[in-house]
Amino acid sequence: MRDSFNKELLKIADENSNIFLLTADIGFQVFDEFRSKFTDRFLNMGVAEANMIGVASGMTLNDKIPICYTIIPFLIMRAFEQIRTDVCIQNLPVKLVGVGGGVSYGTLGPTHHSLVDLAIMRSLPNMTVISPADPLETKKATSAMIDIEGPVYVRLGKNGEPNLLDENYNFEIGKGVKLKTGSDISIISTGSILSLSMNLANELKKNNIDAEVINMHTLKPIDKELIYNTANKTKKIITLEEHNIIGGLGSAVAETISEYNFNVKQKIFGINDKFNYGVGSQEYHLEKNGLSVENLLIKVKNFLKDKDV
Repeated sequence: MRDSFNKELLKIADENSNIFLLTADIGFQVFDEFRSKFTDRFLNMGVAEANMIGVASGMTLNDKIPICYTIIPFLIMRAFEQIRTDVCIQNLPVKLVGVGGGVSYGTLGPTHHSLVDLAIMRSLPNMTVISPADPLETKKATSAMIDIEGPVYVRLGKNGEPNLLDENYNFEIGKGVKLKTGSDISIISTGSILSLSMNLANELKKNNIDAEVINMHTLKPIDKELIYNTANKTKKIITLEEHNIIGGLGSAVAETISEYNFNVKQKIFGINDKFNYGVGSQEYHLEKNGLSVENLLIKVKNFLKDKDV
């Protein structure tokens, strides 16, 4: 995802001289070409994320489009006051791009895991929140975020995520994508965990369970119409996310369902509400939290039978 973001940013910066890239002492090899080609528009702000956001906010007042890039926990939590006060309250077009979504920095421990970022960012007025599923969607999201007048947060993975989507699919902020039509249950996911959703749907099909699969790349504004339609059809929804089960995609879907007067069951699957202290790969942490096809297959079957999961 990082490489896809970088390639698209190079293209955009070549066409728009107001594009600036600010980093917090990270991404040197990734952005070597950008730094070489646009020397005056690459700013390494050092390990000073709050200052980076303040500087970016000031740049927008001079018609610049600053893109702030670093590891998610340091971008979102260390600089939260500046994001809220300098960026969101004034509705400034600062673009925040965080790398390391979920537990993709698995071996570095809980300080580098990003499990509450979606909850924090979608709680801020004026903020648009995007969580691409693969490199192709990252490319489209990078291009789309430039045209948004207000602040944007884009959440990226870092572990060589495979392409899952078709090159020609239409990406539109605030509009989810139905990847598979089904009638028994709806699977809604966000981010790179989409691959798990697709694999789960395939296994459910082998068990005569027809799952609808939706890629909800934008958490704010969320696609309420798509959620309504799929919920009204299947009556049962599970959400999958590489994020705390509190405050992320699952909560956003539940909030949407609560606005309508029909009987729908929902189960939220994500990272359990605790810090992941163990050291291991991204796959290790996902399996530790029950996010594997084998475990989810059992839980979904029980969910459909109205058993506790």
